[in-house]
Amino acid sequence: MDPISIAIMAGMFGVMYFFFIRPQQKQAQLAKEFQASLDKGARVVTTGGIHGKIIKAEENAVLLEIDNNVKIRIEKSGISMEMSKAAYGEGEKKADAVVVK
Repeated sequence: MDPISIAIMAGMFGVMYFFFIRPQQKQAQLAKEFQASLDKGARVVTTGGIHGKIIKAEENAVLLEIDNNVKIRIEKSGISMEMSKAAYGEGEKKADAVVVK
C-alpha cells in the first residue's frame, strides 16, 4: 500500500470516530451519570412512558409511585428522563382534567 492510501484510510477512520463513536460514548456516559443521580422525590418518566415520583432509590432499582398507593419497582436503566418543575409546577398537584366549554 502506498502512503496516500494509508492516509485516506486513517482519515476515514478519524471521521468515523469523531462523528459516530465519540458522540455515542458521550451519550452513554451522560445516561450513566443521570441514572446514578436519581434520588427520592424526583419526578421521572420511564422508557415506556409511565410518569411517577421516586419513593425509594436503591443501587440498581427505584420504587416509583405512579398513582395514589400504586407503586412499582423499576430498574434505573428503565428511566428515560426527569420531569422539571416547569412541567409540574412548584406544588405536588398537577392538572388532572381540562375543562372544555
